[in-house]
Amino acid sequence: VQFVESGGGSVQPGGTLRLSCAASGSIYRIYALAWFRQAPGKQRELVASIEDGGRTTYADSVKGRFTISRNNVENTVYLQMNSLKPEDTAVYYCNEWLLLTPIDDYPYWGQGTQVTVSS
Repeated sequence: VQFVESGGGSVQPGGTLRLSCAASGSIYRIYALAWFRQAPGKQRELVASIEDGGRTTYADSVKGRFTISRNNVENTVYLQMNSLKPEDTAVYYCNEWLLLTPIDDYPYWGQGTQVTVSS
């Protein structure tokens, strides 16, 4: 399964964006899906994850501001981002969350979607 991210853009601090991730096939049997991001000059990091049962986890930096969700019928993963901060500026990617694989060793990444938070 491959993923196509969309919904990024430029917003002011405090603004909101909703990212979407369309899968090329069924995500029903994928145990965990996640959003990652990579800021300029930094390593890619896990932002949020969601298991097939609905359990979610978030990076401390986005807790209370971001919400991840998945729709197994539409084969889509979403990331609702509220109260955006300049430090949220990054390229955002969605992918299957491979719990035992270092992020740098993931075999596939999509194009991502750029999020820029600036006044």
